[in-house]
Amino acid sequence: MSIVIDASIALSWCFEDEASEETDRIGEEVATTGGLVPSLFHLEIGNALLQAERRGRITAASVTQRLELISQLPIEIDPQTVMRATREILALARAEKLTVYDAAYLELAARRGSALATRDQALATAAMKIGVPVRGGV
Repeated sequence: MSIVIDASIALSWCFEDEASEETDRIGEEVATTGGLVPSLFHLEIGNALLQAERRGRITAASVTQRLELISQLPIEIDPQTVMRATREILALARAEKLTVYDAAYLELAARRGSALATRDQALATAAMKIGVPVRGGV
């Protein structure tokens, strides 16, 4: 059973001030046994890193380096995210008052019977409400 990792967890691996012992453990677990993400994951990570570059937090070279490191991890991209977006994911977003993006991670974890790794409190609360185990230290 792979763990579903959201962007907040992956971004904690990119910035020392966002890391914790728990997010480091999750990173080691993903590197060893793999992780699972919805198809929007790499776009969300790329956008967050680009915003960090624009704010002067990191360089363009650092963006490229971090994206390459994340792409080397054994992360499975869920092929059903797009098919489920207009029904299950949208309904879950409405019911739990989440963004559609966050609901995509939650729907995937629920469907696959996986734990959800997140640092997002609203997402963690929604996950616990529907019985999805949560990791990430929120």
